[in-house]
Amino acid sequence: SCIMLKIARLELVLLNPLFNIWVFAHLSFVTMIPITISRVNQFDAARLDVEMSAMLKEQLVKVFSLMKPGLLFQYEPELDAFLEFLIWRFSIWVDKPTPGNALMNLRYRDERAAPIAGKEVRTGLEGPGLSVSQKILYCISTVGGQYLLSRLQSFSAFRRWGDSEQRPLARRAWGLVQHAEGLYRAVSFFNLLSFLYGGRYKTLVERILKARLVYGSPNMNRAVSFEYMNRQLVWNEFSEMLLLLLPLLNSSSVKKFLLPFSKDKSASSSGDEANCPICVSSPSIPFVALPCQHSDEAKR
Repeated sequence: SCIMLKIARLELVLLNPLFNIWVFAHLSFVTMIPITISRVNQFDAARLDVEMSAMLKEQLVKVFSLMKPGLLFQYEPELDAFLEFLIWRFSIWVDKPTPGNALMNLRYRDERAAPIAGKEVRTGLEGPGLSVSQKILYCISTVGGQYLLSRLQSFSAFRRWGDSEQRPLARRAWGLVQHAEGLYRAVSFFNLLSFLYGGRYKTLVERILKARLVYGSPNMNRAVSFEYMNRQLVWNEFSEMLLLLLPLLNSSSVKKFLLPFSKDKSASSSGDEANCPICVSSPSIPFVALPCQHSDEAKR
């Protein structure tokens, strides 16, 4: 009996740490605040960033409009990379949201260091920003990756890697590039499905770096102006209504109805134009008839 009691005490001592770990994990899971970030806001932020980059590019191209035509065409990948680097340098690198994220009240959070439970968790949006390594890897993967891909595509198309039958190495490199691009698109598609289901990590780079978009301010409402959309909808419906009703109207009856008003208006306007503005009398036009040489003075 003494031996059995010692074994029971030993089992309690061994199981006690495991029990504490299980209880802590259970409480952490229970107290964790689930948050849902609007997928529409994340897509809109990405679209606004693209529009901002396009506007900057348009303004920069206007600077070189008086130079040789087509000068910037060969340096277009470098120009796009430079603009993307500027946006990254003055937004993500200094712990500020991009223009699109700022308009949508979003910011990047390091999901690895985000608190799960405790006193510091109140809204579920707490957490530090991206680390230095995450920022650098984000710049390399987005800015550098897009630049290398665009340069590789233009270089391979210019060298005609896909059409070169005499150089098997170039054709093999072309096939490798195509397979890599297809694999990337497939993985990005599955990442998009996962994002639509869970609402996390819009792009593949964000998922790899564990950089999640969360709300910057939990008390800010989503301010979306539908004024332009409402105006467009009203004008579209009005134009469609006119296109539907105008063929049904009887044109002859409409003309008969408007004819008296048009006559009075035309008569009054023609009379006013024919009279002299000073003496309000009809102007006399001198003439000489041929071959009898009768004139308006003889008539008078």
